[in-house]
Amino acid sequence: MMREGAVRWLSPAGFFTMRWWEWGPEDGAPVVCVHGLTRSGRDFDALAQGLAAAGRRVICPDLPGRGASDWLPDAMLYQPPVYVAALSHLLARIDGPVDWVGTSLGGICGMAIAATPGHPIRRMVLNDVGAFVPQEAMARIRDYMGNEPLFEDIPALEAHLRTVHAPFGNLSDAEWRHLAETSARPGGDGVLLHYDPAIATPIRATEAQAIDMRALWALVKIPVLLIRGAESDLLLPETAAEMAAQPHVRLAEIAGAGHAPALMDPAQVALVRDFLGQ
Repeated sequence: MMREGAVRWLSPAGFFTMRWWEWGPEDGAPVVCVHGLTRSGRDFDALAQGLAAAGRRVICPDLPGRGASDWLPDAMLYQPPVYVAALSHLLARIDGPVDWVGTSLGGICGMAIAATPGHPIRRMVLNDVGAFVPQEAMARIRDYMGNEPLFEDIPALEAHLRTVHAPFGNLSDAEWRHLAETSARPGGDGVLLHYDPAIATPIRATEAQAIDMRALWALVKIPVLLIRGAESDLLLPETAAEMAAQPHVRLAEIAGAGHAPALMDPAQVALVRDFLGQ
């Protein structure tokens, strides 16, 4: 059964609340699952249930400005160093070794933490993100962000998600509906997406540029499962191959998916579960 949790964390603008969704036994070895740029912790419901069935305690936070977590008063705070600060408060609350599953932005945050001396991450899954993000992928993300469409109802929002997030892979109707229901908040005469539209501000403040994190990645020495959508434009084949040349990295490619595999399919859940172990 899913539980809810919250932690107060200190930002440059003061204290705010970050909420999370938790599955599995409270005394299980913890796994922290962190979502992508415009998503929420509820994206991991299927994965969390699979890991919880294997005895793991699974904690899926909503990053600041998303889901049930507080929005921030300054849009320029919606950047990875601030997310890392919030997540570090969560890690301090857990107070012990953790495994990490990070999709896209969640993986960038994971790399930043795992590159820091004294970090608590023992194993990490990077879902379709790596040491280099090309300019073209950043431009695509920049172009679809910044709008706040009002949808008539959940089916209309679902139709939007099916288009924008088609690279998630071959999801069932029930899975798309779940993503839609957990992506909605009331607004006007319909529903809005669950996040603060201001999260787009830092990205749209400048022209799209490639992000080179090779220096950061070089500091990550823990076992890593690198998952790549076979059609991904964000984690390029050559970047994945370069990363997988390291002895502590295992590469898995998901056919029929781009950026980023949804980790809802039983085979994808099993892939993560088997890598993380007990």
